[in-house]
Amino acid sequence: MTRAATGLPFDDIRNLLAGLPQADEDARAAARARTRDLAVPEASLGRLAEIAEWMAAWAASPKPAVTRPLVAIFAATHGLAAAMPGADAHATHRLVELYAAGGAAVNQIALQTDAGLKVFDLALDMPTPDIRVDAALSEAACAATMAFGMEAIAGGTDLLCVGAAGEGNRTVAATLACALLGGAPDDWTDGSAWGAEAVTSALAQHEGHLSDPLEALRRVGGREFAAIAGAILAARYQRIPVLLDGFVACAAAAVLHRLAPGALDHCLAAHASGEPAHARLLEAIGKTPLLETGIALEEGAGAALAIGLVKSALAVHGGMATQAQL
Repeated sequence: MTRAATGLPFDDIRNLLAGLPQADEDARAAARARTRDLAVPEASLGRLAEIAEWMAAWAASPKPAVTRPLVAIFAATHGLAAAMPGADAHATHRLVELYAAGGAAVNQIALQTDAGLKVFDLALDMPTPDIRVDAALSEAACAATMAFGMEAIAGGTDLLCVGAAGEGNRTVAATLACALLGGAPDDWTDGSAWGAEAVTSALAQHEGHLSDPLEALRRVGGREFAAIAGAILAARYQRIPVLLDGFVACAAAAVLHRLAPGALDHCLAAHASGEPAHARLLEAIGKTPLLETGIALEEGAGAALAIGLVKSALAVHGGMATQAQL
């Protein structure tokens, strides 16, 4: 896909999406051949085999391993949150402090799965504007935040889990999902009248400017959404498999899916939260969750939990006896 040079900040993102690295199909085929040779009845390993073969394709190895999993939590604040019923201006700050102190659910799961945990503070003291009255970000700021998210993998990892923290980001995610995928505000909200009204108002404010997924991201998204999209894109270029966490992370991923449907081939949905909107979003981006957890946290806990499943899938696939060894 060729694009004329305009010098606009989003051009670099579009160019990256036009040249996405593809999976190593030879490694996938070798892993699939090993699956057929394992000493189990045909198709009896279910998604364990699928996970192992997917990992092989992106690691470019028929017998991949996960030794450096990383949970990356992107934390941001939203002007919209100030208008929420029971608004707490310091809720996101306290969450970040909780992660730093090791007291959140995701901390415990990361310890159990030997995963690293990084929390990225995306200007918590500078909430993005209320998307009902203004764009969340300028094009330059959105592209820069995506670039910042790309640095999430700079320390090295072989399995990336993306999560988010931010008071009000569930409503922002609903707005972004509605802008990207259509439907009614009620399809994407948690059932509260305030949430549906907020989504309706935000979409009306930006009407006529949301057909471009990147424009939708900057107008009705936020910093954590841009950073997550950037992290997913950078992982693709490093051939690092990604586990998507909850509704917020999947809404950010949907931006890339809308721009290039194959952009999420290196991603699996870690879990389903049990919320109808999350299930609808997973279907829209073509992902079947690995786990049905009912975890409604957005902090990466569900994705971190799936690390153990991925490791188990690789252990089974790589360590089992073959039919020839029986």
